[in-house]
Amino acid sequence: MSSPASGPADGADAPAVDDFVDDFAAETVEGPSEAGTATRRAGSGGGRRDGAGLAGPLPPAAADEPSRGTRGRTPGAPAAPTASPASAADLPADRYDSRELSWLEFNARVLALAEDPSQPLLERAKFLSIFASNLDEFYMVRVAGLKRRDQAGLAVRGADGLTPREQLARISARTQELAHKHARVFLDEVAPALEDAGIHLIDWSQVTEEARPRLSEWFARQVFPVLTPLAVDPAHPFPYISNQSLNLAVAVHDPQTGTEHFARVKVPNNVPRLVRVGRDPSSEDGAGTDREAWFLPIEDLIAENLDQLFEGMDVVEHHVFRVTRNADLEVEEDRDEDLLQALERELARRRFGPPVRLEITDSMSEHMLELLLRELDVDPHDVVQVPGLLDLSALMELQSLSRPDLKDPVFVPATHPAFSEGETPKSVFATLREGDVLVHHPYDSFSTSVHRFIEQAAADPKVLAIKQTLYRTSGDSPIVESLIDAAEAGKQVVAVVEIKARFDERANIGWARALERAGVHVVYGLVGLKTHCKAVLVVRQEGQTIKRYCHLGTGNYNPKTARLYEDIGVFTADETVAADLTDLFNVLTGYARRRAYRKLLVAPYGLRRGIVERIDGERERAERGETSGIRIKVNGLVDEQVIDALYRASAAGVPVDLVVRGLCSLRAGVPGLSENIRVRSILGRFLEHSRIFHFVGADEHWIGSADMMHRNLDRRVEALVPVTDPRLTAQLDRIMDSSTAPSTRCWVLQPDGSWDPWPVASGEGHDGMAVCDHQVQLLRRREAE
Repeated sequence: MSSPASGPADGADAPAVDDFVDDFAAETVEGPSEAGTATRRAGSGGGRRDGAGLAGPLPPAAADEPSRGTRGRTPGAPAAPTASPASAADLPADRYDSRELSWLEFNARVLALAEDPSQPLLERAKFLSIFASNLDEFYMVRVAGLKRRDQAGLAVRGADGLTPREQLARISARTQELAHKHARVFLDEVAPALEDAGIHLIDWSQVTEEARPRLSEWFARQVFPVLTPLAVDPAHPFPYISNQSLNLAVAVHDPQTGTEHFARVKVPNNVPRLVRVGRDPSSEDGAGTDREAWFLPIEDLIAENLDQLFEGMDVVEHHVFRVTRNADLEVEEDRDEDLLQALERELARRRFGPPVRLEITDSMSEHMLELLLRELDVDPHDVVQVPGLLDLSALMELQSLSRPDLKDPVFVPATHPAFSEGETPKSVFATLREGDVLVHHPYDSFSTSVHRFIEQAAADPKVLAIKQTLYRTSGDSPIVESLIDAAEAGKQVVAVVEIKARFDERANIGWARALERAGVHVVYGLVGLKTHCKAVLVVRQEGQTIKRYCHLGTGNYNPKTARLYEDIGVFTADETVAADLTDLFNVLTGYARRRAYRKLLVAPYGLRRGIVERIDGERERAERGETSGIRIKVNGLVDEQVIDALYRASAAGVPVDLVVRGLCSLRAGVPGLSENIRVRSILGRFLEHSRIFHFVGADEHWIGSADMMHRNLDRRVEALVPVTDPRLTAQLDRIMDSSTAPSTRCWVLQPDGSWDPWPVASGEGHDGMAVCDHQVQLLRRREAE
């Protein structure tokens, strides 16, 4: 495996690494769920168990190929049921794992990539940064929600049988383990390796006498003017500590009065966290001089100059600390007011959320810690002591170094063959009239497929209307620019902008207003629901008829993250799909109340039911002795109704292969419950983000925006589209074949809830087969084509 992309791709400019980290975190953390309580209350029991893991290797369907349903079984031979299908009441009460602990195990897998010496060194540093950013958002959203419930006295047990307080205790214990391991991986492995590679992270004592004057001059010019030491005494109340800010807690002694005082100095966030030593830190020069580079943490530079901030005082001690606050929004959408205004009001309140975590260096004195706990009103269980550097998300700054030898090879996505421009270029619309097209990002270029589709639609005088959903997009989005161009050209343009996309609210509000100013009809979807489906509908006049063209996908219309996220999209001119999409946009923009669609599965109106019915259909086929099988690739699997349906299918003998990147509440490989279910997780250079559903017996393939989680099925507008063209289903099969192959490097979910790396032996897969990296295989295949 290799790490998330950092080189330029799909265009001349490389994506900003912060875009990847921010979106990675946002895609991996779900807000607190109150949905599905009836199902969850039916269950009880513990979270993780101490049961034995799988004995021996992951059982393959066949030594030379991945499992695809009952392939390899004698044609027509029945699957041997291991148990009769059970209703939910007959299933064991402890059949769900804790979703919170499962998420922490996902982040542990991210940390494992930072430990992997086969990763390029700066990619390992990047994974350390991603781990830190992920954990920040987990606390700001998930832990904050649990604390709110606990403080409100809501002791309702979840599907895993745990109360909010019990979950918080387990989260605290596991977080302490992971935070310590995170720090040790950096201090003991990555930092020494960076040193050997010529990238030196130093403290003030290691700064040479020659370099100190330049640093001091830069500090006086760029840093000192923006620092504000805030004293704490009867005349100065304890200052507000902003969310995720880095701070110095300083104790000073007054030699005149003999008293000791506390003060706080906020580390400014408008200067680099890692200050380049050896040249002017403000300089943009230095290309080609990164073979040797020295970096000093900005807090060390400030600490060395505290005497300038506290003249006439003796600095007794100083320590770095950081606060994480509740950042989950609660917008009352049923009030009679503009949603934009309501959201802006809540965004202003977000910064004042209560603290949910206090990070400190392990050198902090006991009395200073007690003062912070008292003044910040933080539970001692929410204190995380970190050896070494606090907030390793700063390591992302090292990506700016010109060290291609320490990064993944540069990858430039290819234009999909259907959209390649030969001597006589043809329009996207002409291509789609010949048949559907499936694109697989980032291997297929987003710019020459999705963006070109919208761009050509905006410029085409025959196009009458463009309708599109926007969930997250980039700061300089060409997609938005194309919509503005279309509106200014007199086309009917509708943009369903989801302004409640977490941590992208301000950006989406800005885009919504820019679109409105250009004459685009901007709507915010349905009250109480987030619009998460990825859809474009283009209406075109062709002779005497109206023709509609569609794109439905799994990923955001964001050209930057499209270079880093693995996603799938389908272009089609299918009239039935277009009719469904037309109806869906009418629901989103008007007062239509359609609940049933011809081809699409749409949440929250029937997507869960459609998936469960198809799982049950595979179970029924197995019971009749027919070919059956289920293969699903999602980011999260938490919904109890879907999980129970999978358990029943497993009991009937249906082979179930699941590829779940993140959290998974299903227990896999448990005798009598799920011995026919195998769950893998793939992490690597690109963020696995597509959702694929393959029901083997029915020969049905689906792709779309929905994960199998409460938020997607109950509180979001989602859409899955069937893929029926044999050329396209073969592409989906190849993706799933590679994902589930016995030789593919991954993590495998064990019956006790732990995840084991697979294959265990380095360099060899099952039966001595060479280990394959799923993403590298796809890269090579695309390059070969």
